[in-house]
Amino acid sequence: MIKKRWLSTGLLLLAVLAFGGAFGLSSQDRTGCQDCRSDVPENCTVIMVGRLASSDGSVMTTHTCDCGHCDWTFRVVPAADHPAGETRKIFHVDQMGYWPPEKGLKWDRVPIDNLTGLEIPQVPRTYGYIHGNFGYMNDVQLAIGESTIGCRKRMENQTATPKFDSTMLTLVAMERASTAREAIKLMGELAEKHGYGGTDSGEMLAVADTKEVWHFEIMPVGPLWTPQSGKPGAVWCAERVPDDEVAVCPNESRIGLIDLNKPDYFMASPNVVSLAVEMGFYDPKNGQPFHWAKAYNPDTVSAANTAGARVRVWRFLDLVAPSKKFSPETPNVDLPLSVKPDKKLSAYDVMVMTRDKCEGTPYWPGRGIQGGPFSNPNYLPYGFELEGKKYNLPRVIGVNRAEYVTVTQSRGWLPNPIGGLVWLAWGAQDTSCFMPLYGGIKSIPRSFEIGDHYEFDRDSARWAFDYVDFHAQVVYAQAIEDIRQAQVAYEKSAFDRTPTIDAFAADLYKKDPALVSQFLTEYCLTNAERVVNAWWKLGDDLLVKYKHMWVYDSKAKKRMPLKFPDWWLKLLVEYNKLQPQPKKE
Repeated sequence: MIKKRWLSTGLLLLAVLAFGGAFGLSSQDRTGCQDCRSDVPENCTVIMVGRLASSDGSVMTTHTCDCGHCDWTFRVVPAADHPAGETRKIFHVDQMGYWPPEKGLKWDRVPIDNLTGLEIPQVPRTYGYIHGNFGYMNDVQLAIGESTIGCRKRMENQTATPKFDSTMLTLVAMERASTAREAIKLMGELAEKHGYGGTDSGEMLAVADTKEVWHFEIMPVGPLWTPQSGKPGAVWCAERVPDDEVAVCPNESRIGLIDLNKPDYFMASPNVVSLAVEMGFYDPKNGQPFHWAKAYNPDTVSAANTAGARVRVWRFLDLVAPSKKFSPETPNVDLPLSVKPDKKLSAYDVMVMTRDKCEGTPYWPGRGIQGGPFSNPNYLPYGFELEGKKYNLPRVIGVNRAEYVTVTQSRGWLPNPIGGLVWLAWGAQDTSCFMPLYGGIKSIPRSFEIGDHYEFDRDSARWAFDYVDFHAQVVYAQAIEDIRQAQVAYEKSAFDRTPTIDAFAADLYKKDPALVSQFLTEYCLTNAERVVNAWWKLGDDLLVKYKHMWVYDSKAKKRMPLKFPDWWLKLLVEYNKLQPQPKKE
């Protein structure tokens, strides 16, 4: 642990008490972290739930799109029939890119402006699907979630030669695949043949259908690859999450030992081992079995030796299986890919988990000085640098830079238009609200298709949630309670009435399948409009209630002072050298 320079002995004592010694670990002193890379991405978290690990038999995936400046817009693409001889144009999509509104909406411009020159034969019929930065759910209940994991520098291929990136792979998979295994094989074959890379390095995709969910990782093979080489233009591996288990991927490779003699649990590109040998990442003569992550994405970090900067693997496992008492000291690479949860998880449990900030652990960002007097866990989300030294801070599951969050459910006991479900929440998880989008819908609100970070827009749904989030930061501990009440009223109620909507839609499907999509579309649009309007009003209410750092009770028409915690006031007295008022004689 490095030495810290505090302004007084009192400050040092308070800091130790507040942070329990876990705060402020220098990146130069991360014990056992010799292989850590400075460019490890920290952008998205994926949760996977097998059907026998869920409370209702759903197969689930998530994606917390934790970019902070990316395009957030969504689209619904309808199913389509295609004549013989038609081709599918392939374009690049920079998942971290930004499209100024004056240039047009992202999904209007990218297919025109970013063509790769590659066209592949079109299939007779493509499925309809819902997508944002990636394809999330198609109309036969194929679902995907994404997390950037990186790879060794020598593997990156940022040239124009590879024609596929992760976004494009998911869009083609949405159009053509009906099962997780089909999707993985399709994406793998396209990347092998036409090359993978561009703006993407190592990527993880959670690929699910109504029966199973797979953890799929794909990486480039270096900048010298060409199609004429006769070698695969990507290396990839996929491991199935057992049906009664759950898993997480938080921006780090999670696949370990692989056994391709078990095709029900492992799939891989033909160069999965040979590329590692060729590049010097693995020596089969050393007697050690091939380990995917240690070969292509080695890392020795843990929650403990990074002061919580890499806490998400441990935190997830501890949340779902506390009985197993996983240690934060264990290197993440040694923690299991998946685990059987102590109790089965509902979709609502998963939604709540996407908001987790390690509260109750030494890694909670809202503790002590970091969170300020109102325990705000959103300060300093990236760590900081001071006097030439870098300091880590906890990187939790629920961060304040999410563009949106998806939770998908693939439910095999229902007809496809009803069984597929995407729960979408705009903006930061803690202040947002999940809304249902059924796989069979024909459209989404226009407010979901527009907006960007740099221009306030009351016609964009995302801005309603940013509006609430902004007002929550000032007096977080109090404001978050108001927001949680709204989440119960609008989010939990939507989850609770889903069985009723399902049942009505299923009866309607038996009578006239054509009417189901119309019913579900109207339901989702109406619910979304109701939630967005409620969040605009919630933002107004928070502004009124906590303006000027007071509490205004609109019903009682009274103004009351904010209560500041004693520990913070004591710190203020010492730091500012305040003197108490003299006692009256």
